[in-house]
Amino acid sequence: MLQIRSTIARSGIGAVPLAGAVAAIVAAGALTGCGDAGATITRLTVGSPGPDPYTLASGTDKAGVKARPQAGGTKEGDAPGLYGGTRQASTCDREKLAGFLRTHPEKARAWARVQGIPVDDIPRYVSRQTPVLLRTDTLVTNHGYRDGRPTSDPAVLQAGMGVLVNGYGVPTVKCNCGNPLTPPDKKISTRNASYGGRSWPGFEKGNVTRIRPRDSQKGTIVTFVLVDPEATMRFERPRATEGAADGPPTALPPTETEVVASDSPAPSGSGLETPGTEPPGPETPGAETPGLETPGDQTPGTETPGPQTPGPALSSPSPGVTTQDPGTDAGGKQTPGDGGHGPVSLPPSKEPASGVS
Repeated sequence: MLQIRSTIARSGIGAVPLAGAVAAIVAAGALTGCGDAGATITRLTVGSPGPDPYTLASGTDKAGVKARPQAGGTKEGDAPGLYGGTRQASTCDREKLAGFLRTHPEKARAWARVQGIPVDDIPRYVSRQTPVLLRTDTLVTNHGYRDGRPTSDPAVLQAGMGVLVNGYGVPTVKCNCGNPLTPPDKKISTRNASYGGRSWPGFEKGNVTRIRPRDSQKGTIVTFVLVDPEATMRFERPRATEGAADGPPTALPPTETEVVASDSPAPSGSGLETPGTEPPGPETPGAETPGLETPGDQTPGTETPGPQTPGPALSSPSPGVTTQDPGTDAGGKQTPGDGGHGPVSLPPSKEPASGVS
């Protein structure tokens, strides 16, 4: 800076070359900062909490989950078979997570800011998430906590990791460490980025999956169609339940045994793994309310039944079509089918739509 000042002071003529040099430096910096060539994605294996965990929890993941045939590209959050799980069992303890954050106010503030919710709304928010297992290696933004401050990094979670997903099918919490999750930056190319962290057998850049939220015009998901870890059956899990209300086992659809050509990823270097399917909207945590549900938005013409407690036989004419948003009845009723782990605060009246449209 001293040399720059002396150049300007000596002559007005030097101001033009100096301005050009500064502009060139700025332009060079902008070029090196654009794109995704320098992106580094951290691989997080099953059972690993990863860096900067909020807390630690064991038994949330499942090793050896049979991978979904349709891997890679961008998948909609309500796609049947996108997620897995063990029928009538849950590996994520939502109430324990809410209790931990209640006793750690500094972490709770950082956690709520990522999710775009008030701190006091954490218990209700957590109680409305659904525990599932990933069936594909999945790209997310992982938000940790270190030295009293939140951190944020792109990460690939290995298939078999337990997560909580919201009413639009988007991962919101990494169960083995309590870290909040948000969708990945749209600029990141899973094929062009470099990867850090320990790899695992079968890992391929082209098979890393992005998940976009279900169309908000359809409302929130009523039931998730899950596949067991061995991929021998599928079953339905009502949203915001932990396994007690799971439906009966049924046969796998053909899509679980055949790779659909239209589901294949985009060519390398495209920046988007499936053209035109990237979730629009802000990716900056806290700028909007990512992943919050709007109960009551329904597909036109869909009948809305009265309050009821979904049982094991609960199903919908088409998986993922909203008929009623469980857990939103007034009067403090428990979330149906939670098996003793109902909402730890009163259910909400209305929530804002997903921050990623």
